[in-house]
Amino acid sequence: MLPGSHDPHKPRGGKSDPDQLDSIVAKARKEREQRLQGYREQSLRLYPWICARCGREFTRENLHELTVHHKDHNHDNNPPDGSNWENLCLYCHDQEHQKFAHLVQGCGFGEAMEPSRSATYQPFAGLRDLLETRKK
Repeated sequence: MLPGSHDPHKPRGGKSDPDQLDSIVAKARKEREQRLQGYREQSLRLYPWICARCGREFTRENLHELTVHHKDHNHDNNPPDGSNWENLCLYCHDQEHQKFAHLVQGCGFGEAMEPSRSATYQPFAGLRDLLETRKK
């Protein structure tokens, strides 16, 4: 080491505080465990890093683009076996939520989740008669 320089791993003053280091390491380990308890981290450990819809594969570089979708749309339903999750890319995840939103809007939240009936209004029903009378 050059004269006048200091070891960057040691605080200035020469001595490390072992209690402070232990505290920092313990905090980092606790935060890591909390992150691992999150459903996204659990899903990424359980399932391959592939979009379940389009089949796009992910690496560490683009893993932030892979999301965890709750199949029943209930973010509080997080069984440890991952049965309510599927990994979807951002695009497929957005499409899935749009489909659900259209379904909810079409049926109403209070009704059974069945597709709404077809429209009965026929805007051109009297057009033929109108055209016939104009020809005369």
